[in-house]
Amino acid sequence: MQIYKVGGAVRDRLLGKPVTDIDWVVVGATTEEMLAKGYRPVGSDFPVFLHPKSGEEYALARTERKSGRGYGGFTFHASPEVTLEEDLIRRDLTINAMAEDDQQNLTDPYHGQRDLEARLLRHVSPAFAEDPLRVLRVARFAARYAGLGFTVAPETLELMRQLSDSGELEALTAERSWKEISRALMEDQPQVFIEVLRACDALKVLMPEVDALFGVPQPEAHHPEIDTGVHTLSVLEQAALYKQPLTVRWACLLHDLGKGLTPKEEWPRHIAHEHTGLKLIKAVNERFKAPKDCQELALLVGQYHTHGHRALELKPSTLLELLQSFDVYRRPQRFEEFIAACEMDARGRKGLEQRSYPQADYLRGAANAARGVAVQPLLEKGFKGPELGEAIKRERLKALKAYKEAASA
Repeated sequence: MQIYKVGGAVRDRLLGKPVTDIDWVVVGATTEEMLAKGYRPVGSDFPVFLHPKSGEEYALARTERKSGRGYGGFTFHASPEVTLEEDLIRRDLTINAMAEDDQQNLTDPYHGQRDLEARLLRHVSPAFAEDPLRVLRVARFAARYAGLGFTVAPETLELMRQLSDSGELEALTAERSWKEISRALMEDQPQVFIEVLRACDALKVLMPEVDALFGVPQPEAHHPEIDTGVHTLSVLEQAALYKQPLTVRWACLLHDLGKGLTPKEEWPRHIAHEHTGLKLIKAVNERFKAPKDCQELALLVGQYHTHGHRALELKPSTLLELLQSFDVYRRPQRFEEFIAACEMDARGRKGLEQRSYPQADYLRGAANAARGVAVQPLLEKGFKGPELGEAIKRERLKALKAYKEAASA
């Protein structure tokens, strides 16, 4: 029995990056031997065991063969005869197909170290094209390591393109897709994830609503970058720079989908794109079964982001409606995330990345003014039921009028 550290732990150590998760491969062992040493079995598809002390996962060396469509369409074979090289060749990228023994001796049959030095994301073997999930994984690695200068090898991008054209991407489950998408959006350069998906034709399969934004012009006065797709990437880039949470990054990606529906004869204007985009945002949310908080914020940002930009001009009654829509009294954090998404939208424009965004503090002040209305005096006046609701609304409107007057003074 020989045990090797494999995959990301080896890659990140060689890159000088922190190693968090460690994967282990066991060569030359049987299930019975693992059980005899106290390992606990967990894998249903192939033999994976938990170490009796550390709890880390140890997998028996295995080979795999394509047997159906999609990510799960594989049969696996694990036995003591499977070599380390045979186990490594089934992996996606050369930089993930290296192994180390306990003395840090490197096994690198597919030249992963060379590709690390060349900053290339390259597939290990033609079998790469059998697993559609790898399109998303490679795009995610591109987003993670873009800051180090990594790019996707042209021949790998071609295989990704073949996968995109094959219909295999449609076989991915919503859960597997969302896991990769959500992780990619939280990388340092999530816009690269979208760029790579677009470069291999996967974006038009997975998110045709986002793909449709590229080539759609906007008024140059507000959008010096002009192209709506380019703007969307810039907004996502800003969201990462400002360390925004996943909810905000998802909303940033989807906020302008309505512009993809604007008839060409109306370009570069996009009248009511906030409302036309809602059905598209809803469709993307449902396709990937995004978490509820991500879905809700994406829809609210899509509908109200122009309200955010025009906050200082809004009538107190419109401001009150906006606050009510977000339920700022019970869910203040969601309104904070809306403000953040609006600010990222304002900064995601060529040459305007450092612009100030006074609307943010103004909206926070408005929310505080509305929240400051005391309910107890109204109860003491005898208001109850629907009448109480109307009385609270009147008082909040009064508070917002006073707030707007004070802010304008």
